[in-house]
Amino acid sequence: MPANTTATPSNGGPPRFVALGHRDFRLIWLGQLISTIGSEMQFIAVNWHVFELLRGQSYVLSFLGSEIEVSADALGLGSLGLVRVIPIVIFALLGGTLADTYNRRRLLLWTQSAAALFAGLLAVLTLTGRDSLVAIYLLTAAGAAAQALDNPARQSLVPNLVPAHHLTNAVSLNTLTWHVGSIVGPAIAGVLVGRFNVGLVYAMNAVSFGAVIVALLLMHYRGEARRPAGTGLNWRSVVEGLRFVHGSRIIWSTMLLDFVATLFSSARTMLPIVATDLLGLDAQGYGLLATAQPVGSVITSVVLAMRGEIKRQGVILLVSVAVYGLATALFGISTVFIFSYVFFALTGAADTVSTVIRNTIRQLSTPDRLRGRMTGVNMIFFMGGPQLGELEAGLVAAVFGVSFAIFSGGLATVLFTLWVAWRYPRLRHYASGEHTPATVSG
Repeated sequence: MPANTTATPSNGGPPRFVALGHRDFRLIWLGQLISTIGSEMQFIAVNWHVFELLRGQSYVLSFLGSEIEVSADALGLGSLGLVRVIPIVIFALLGGTLADTYNRRRLLLWTQSAAALFAGLLAVLTLTGRDSLVAIYLLTAAGAAAQALDNPARQSLVPNLVPAHHLTNAVSLNTLTWHVGSIVGPAIAGVLVGRFNVGLVYAMNAVSFGAVIVALLLMHYRGEARRPAGTGLNWRSVVEGLRFVHGSRIIWSTMLLDFVATLFSSARTMLPIVATDLLGLDAQGYGLLATAQPVGSVITSVVLAMRGEIKRQGVILLVSVAVYGLATALFGISTVFIFSYVFFALTGAADTVSTVIRNTIRQLSTPDRLRGRMTGVNMIFFMGGPQLGELEAGLVAAVFGVSFAIFSGGLATVLFTLWVAWRYPRLRHYASGEHTPATVSG
């Protein structure tokens, strides 16, 4: 546990942003902030790149004796979700087991280096004019695989860098990092893809991974993963993680809620179509619209990071997911930019509240020796949901239009949240601090 301490303010409460008082957490937080900006730039650039390659094209499919014309750009953007989710499903459980078996810091050095390599290759191909849909899909899949191996180790490392009573603040700050990157990244990418070769964005992302690598090299923490008898890189360890997650009703219910909500309410990949077809925007307008969700998230993250523990976490979690679905539905039918921006920002605010609560519940309810595997299982839910959601939205949008795809997905999320609230009363009644000391030790 970190030895450094932070001062207590005169009012007797915890200092604001208290987790940043711990040197190793501060290093990885700053490095991740820079890297996230680069990754969000690439996310926006890849979506626009695929959209531009397929813009104006269509396919005619035969179904039950009838011919259906579908939009190639919507289908191509939705396929990005499939490309990203397959490596996550394949490698997430392996990444979780590796995080519980090997040195998490060393594992992160390898995964960050691999991600930088894949982004660099995409930059070279694009800048030299040898880009193609196949190359974009393959290297996007490779980057998703690196992320699937990286994320369990990174999330499992955080409880080793801050004391347990500062973990909620650390989770809030990590969420803030992602959302700040989601504002700055799309804003920069929106300007660059409209004026320069999109390969420049990929190159900048490759360089940004260096910030995390430097932070990891400078950290004092060198701890090895604890390895109880029988634990190792084998099927038995994977099954142990699966059984733990499914056996913990509170963890399982939060993962299920996360998966279905993001499956039906993922609208980010459809943004190029929303921006151009519904709102009449160009590349810069698309980049501006893409900042709405993270703007709402950042404002909410700052508020959460500056306050103490959240009380009645179960109820607040369920309400925030319902608001997320409702705002998504309204975003899908809006044709006025300011309204679309507000609704999309509201999805970010609601998602941030639920993310902080979900992550805190899971980390505090999981022994350290199982945190990597728990995170690996969770990756399939919280990352698989959005990626499959992009595919689902792309397929529905290709046939029925993007507005119907987003509206119906948001409505489905609200209905499912009501079902979870009824089916899992323990989640509904969950309050802050409802965990046993045994689960946070180890």
